[in-house]
Amino acid sequence: MKHILLGPLLRLIFRPQVEGLHHLPDSGPVILASNHLSFSDSIFTPLVVPRKVTFIAKAEYFTGRGIKGWLTKAFFAGTGCIPVDRSGGRAAQAALDTQLTVLRAGGIAGIYPEGTRSPDGRLFRGKTGVARLALESGAPVVPMAMLNSDEIQPTGKLIPKIARVRIRFGAPLDFSRYAGMSGDRYVERAVTDEIMYELMELSGREYVDMYAAKLKNQPPAEPVPRQPVAA
Repeated sequence: MKHILLGPLLRLIFRPQVEGLHHLPDSGPVILASNHLSFSDSIFTPLVVPRKVTFIAKAEYFTGRGIKGWLTKAFFAGTGCIPVDRSGGRAAQAALDTQLTVLRAGGIAGIYPEGTRSPDGRLFRGKTGVARLALESGAPVVPMAMLNSDEIQPTGKLIPKIARVRIRFGAPLDFSRYAGMSGDRYVERAVTDEIMYELMELSGREYVDMYAAKLKNQPPAEPVPRQPVAA
């Protein structure tokens, strides 16, 4: 799909503008950590990265019903995504273990530290799974910022808008100073926050120190009643 069926057509339509791709090593294990603005992030990323990227994706993408569910499952399975149960840390451990296998084989493990798409375009608090991957594998973390994918395909929109997608890569982050400290929640939080800071700098997006999922689960705000206009 990447090199023959879809890739050439998608490059022609969306004309990716990529900055800093030289930061991504040509070989060896790498954790590619990205902000998450749109469903299309998982399409544009493999499109611009020469090497294969293995992402984790929410388990719901693999359990849908009907034609849409089958197509969604076929797409994510075909692109090498790993289903992850987002109900808690223990439930997600199997997916992270699989990502560790990818890294130990010298591959690229892609991850969205926020755990879900941003509900409003801002950058939200990262979950510590990315830190566990970095500490247990010893692999460098390359931060990657999607700059405008939410404008191309906003949440809820099936058909993307034709526009030039912009992506920016940052310098690799080395966490070898924390070797052997996986499982220490303070260290894992420090590593995660450092990665999120780099994503904030790369993306230029406002950072919010709360989990995106928490904001999504909040009830919508009550509308403010309009004040009568004085005569």
